[in-house]
Amino acid sequence: MCGLVAGIGRRVVERSAIEKGLTAIHHRGPDETGVWQSNDGHAFLAHVRLSIVGLDNGSQPITSADGNVHIVVNGEFYGYQALRDELRQEGVVFHTDTDSEVALHLYLRRGLQALERLSGEFAIVIMDERKQALIGIRDRFGIKPLHYAIHEGTVYFASEIKALAAVGVPVAWDLEATYLEAFWVRDHERTLFRNIHSVPQGHYAIAKDGNLQTYQYWDWKFPVAEDMDSDTRTDKDIIDQFRSVLEAAIAGRLVADVPVACYLSGGIDSCAVLGLAQPYLRKPIECFTLSFDNPMYDELAIAEKQAALSGANFNPVRVTRQQLADAYAQTVWHSETPLVNCNSAGKFLLSKAVNQAGIKVVLTGEGSDEMLAGYPTFKRDALMHHPEGRSADETEKLLEVMFESNAATRAIFMRQGSDDPFMKEVEARIGWVPSFIETYNQLGRITTSVYREELTNSMATVNPIANVLDRLPISMAVSGRARLNQALYLNSKTHLPNFILTALADRMEMAHSVEGRVPFLDHKVAEFAANMPLRMKVSGLSEKHVLREAAKHVLTDEVYKREKHAFSAPPATADDDPMMTFYQDVLASKALDEQPIFDPARARNVFGMLKMMPDDQKIAFEGLLQKIVSVTLMHEQFSMS
Repeated sequence: MCGLVAGIGRRVVERSAIEKGLTAIHHRGPDETGVWQSNDGHAFLAHVRLSIVGLDNGSQPITSADGNVHIVVNGEFYGYQALRDELRQEGVVFHTDTDSEVALHLYLRRGLQALERLSGEFAIVIMDERKQALIGIRDRFGIKPLHYAIHEGTVYFASEIKALAAVGVPVAWDLEATYLEAFWVRDHERTLFRNIHSVPQGHYAIAKDGNLQTYQYWDWKFPVAEDMDSDTRTDKDIIDQFRSVLEAAIAGRLVADVPVACYLSGGIDSCAVLGLAQPYLRKPIECFTLSFDNPMYDELAIAEKQAALSGANFNPVRVTRQQLADAYAQTVWHSETPLVNCNSAGKFLLSKAVNQAGIKVVLTGEGSDEMLAGYPTFKRDALMHHPEGRSADETEKLLEVMFESNAATRAIFMRQGSDDPFMKEVEARIGWVPSFIETYNQLGRITTSVYREELTNSMATVNPIANVLDRLPISMAVSGRARLNQALYLNSKTHLPNFILTALADRMEMAHSVEGRVPFLDHKVAEFAANMPLRMKVSGLSEKHVLREAAKHVLTDEVYKREKHAFSAPPATADDDPMMTFYQDVLASKALDEQPIFDPARARNVFGMLKMMPDDQKIAFEGLLQKIVSVTLMHEQFSMS
């Protein structure tokens, strides 16, 4: 796992600017630095390396034998050994032991068609001097970040936006994007920074002559209704097949020249990954569990029992409220996006503990909820729109049980639909309204009520959710599919890459030079999940049914029976909570008055309202306050205009 900065343009890029870009992302690759620059100085590739495969000879950039093609890679390719053997049979001579060199030789032989052969989490930039083109490539789900900007005739790529700023790209708020962000459905190509974009998941971008064009090479495809109806597999067949494909994804992610550890919570996702991974190893795997000082949010006891069953070494990481407060500003700096809970700061501290233990690679459970319908909003869609023979009264009773069963997070999720004009436009586009969109719409309405009037007035005619839907291939990828699958697809293009894989995954891990590997987002696992019957995702009130059954033999009974609990840090409830003090300090700062998004007086009023709210409602309202605070911090940290 590494970091990269690259550029091509009409002017010479100074070496000092390149070095500043690398310094900004040194945390992504503290082991080694490499730079290639063209003879005329108009193109460059720069790389910081976290050495994991090919420890002694994996320097990047890597250059072709004829000196015309150069590559830098952030990420890992799984199954690269077989590809390397295949290429050797074609006469290729390898000069490193890294997986990254495989991508170079595949490109030299097959061009961009090589992407269908690559499996893993990756961002790649290739400089092809034969074509005078710079090519940026992002993995299928956007696990690894890759941003780009065009400034003064030069196209830049970078792993993080702070690196673009360091090489000279101006940073300013994209106010329309911040409006979309309030509704949690910003499309995956857009950032909150004006004229700075992300290469979309499953796309590559070609930069040439000061311009850039993106092209899709993969999409998550769901079967139409007729194909689902013709599926004759038994439940046992599907469970066995899913277990097989998931085990293959896990086994591939255990390949490294350094130890691989595991993040472990009390949820079925990480517990299943741990349980299925341990048999492939000759010694106990190290697992790390975050522990909070609030019993409703602490999963330490559950995780410890799972570690014991799996035969793993258990490493609890206990964090205090003061530690969360102390880490919060750094967490925002690394995430480059507004936060809504201290779970990101918790993950930041968890990764710090892993780094201090000398670990560079961890398996994680992200992506399972998005692949297998784990969130309450997906369960609500399944209950309401796929009743499986239940009466309306029976469905309503199940919805009531579902809503009341999780006190920790029920304040976040909607209980009933809304009669909102934004939602009517969504229904006009796709024929119904997914529950996650209803929930995020309500949160967006609350958030924008605290915005400055000039911003909300400028967005008066914009439906943020319809705006995003109009940028997705609804007719090709959504129409004719089961409603639950439609919700899964839409969520994978919005919330998954913009929040889960940013503020809770890559940025929090790489802040401390830790590579996170996500077997649930292996594209073969995702493709299998897309094509399984709905009952294997949600069965009654049991979410992720296929995973429960496939991993039952390696799970404790408690984990097997436990419902989904969203990973959340406890809210600040007491007036003397360190986070309350932190909020108060930020809200009293000059930066709050200078940022152009939230109305300062309304923002400060939110803090007063939070202190008066019942404890079980604070987690939702605190999310609004954290957006205000994190936007204020971003404005100051990035010197935003």
